[in-house]
Amino acid sequence: MTLYPVATMYEHVEFDSAGAPLISGTTMKVVELVTAHLAYGWSPEELHFQYPYLTLGQIYAALAYYWDHKTEMDADMKRRFQYVERARKDADPSPLVTKLRVQGLLA
Repeated sequence: MTLYPVATMYEHVEFDSAGAPLISGTTMKVVELVTAHLAYGWSPEELHFQYPYLTLGQIYAALAYYWDHKTEMDADMKRRFQYVERARKDADPSPLVTKLRVQGLLA
């Protein structure tokens, strides 16, 4: 996928061709970093430890972008979660799950 960087007021945030905010110089979407931040309660320093290829400047810029666009990004995360839940419910059980159920090891 070709990226077409668009300047923002966030030095380390750009948009991909679909309009999703990315951390500049990476393929990581801002929503991915924010999800880790919210799910695990990781501080920017812990995020840097977990994602050492990101600078603290990139992390803080991505978090600033999130807080400045919280409503829009929260709606996007909710939409993504609902999509995954529908796909999970619609999927057939894996062969391993079927085998474990047959053996009585899984309800």
